[in-house]
Amino acid sequence: MNRPFLSREERSRLAGEALKAAVAARRQAGLDQINPICIYDLAEKLGVPVRFTDINMEGIYTRLPKPCIQLSVERSPPRRVFTCGHELGHHVFGHGVTVDAVQADSETLGDNSPNEVLANNFAGFVLMPTPGVRGAFGRRGVTPATADEITYYAIASNFGVGYATLITHLRYGLRELPDKRAIALGKASPKAIRQTILGADRPEPLLYVDAHWVARPIDAEVGTLIVLPTGTAVDGAVLESTGAHARGDIWRAVRTGIGRVTIGTTTLFVRIAREKFVGLARYRHLEEDDDV
Repeated sequence: MNRPFLSREERSRLAGEALKAAVAARRQAGLDQINPICIYDLAEKLGVPVRFTDINMEGIYTRLPKPCIQLSVERSPPRRVFTCGHELGHHVFGHGVTVDAVQADSETLGDNSPNEVLANNFAGFVLMPTPGVRGAFGRRGVTPATADEITYYAIASNFGVGYATLITHLRYGLRELPDKRAIALGKASPKAIRQTILGADRPEPLLYVDAHWVARPIDAEVGTLIVLPTGTAVDGAVLESTGAHARGDIWRAVRTGIGRVTIGTTTLFVRIAREKFVGLARYRHLEEDDDV
């Protein structure tokens, strides 16, 4: 594939366009410019239903006869979140049909064409707005340059993105993370970070919900481990306790549906979907009939 060369000036211009579009999209949906969001809910509010499918690619955006985004269930949940933001960017900018093929777990999708760069930047800014990211580090008493790997994992969990995606956005999108520190953070594997948080080498996907989690519901699939602050009150049958560690209580998502947790004075919804659910995203939390 021929990858067009884009100058630094052109990339900067495209990033500026993407930032303005991300701000406008949040405003149109009645969302603030700070807090983490559910990208699937945002797409619905903008008139673009999201469907999970078993296609062997990252995602597809189609404009006609009606706008629609399709995402592969073969990709990890954080990857699907970024892909949805990317495909929503194609919609916002009026692009036609786009098909993003399966790639390695990099932080970007597509090629270096202006449309793909726009979509990638839009995804970064709409998912991780500058004031929100700065606030996330500030609440934890650190900066992007001083935060450790576990803090990055917690913040990435809150914004619904991958660990490496957050690092890349801070380094290239927001330009608030020095190259040297970004490279050092990138050497830590998510597997090693999960092992530190859990105190054991476990294969399940992990969400790390610390005491500074804000705004967004806790979204996960059945089988995901969720670390909650010690003493968190859990309501509903969607989570099951599996023990505790120095960093918090460990819970497993065991059934579809919606529950609640209370961390201090903050109550959050917990929305659990079937593993590799196929269908419209809006239905992913519907409880299953135990008699079926």
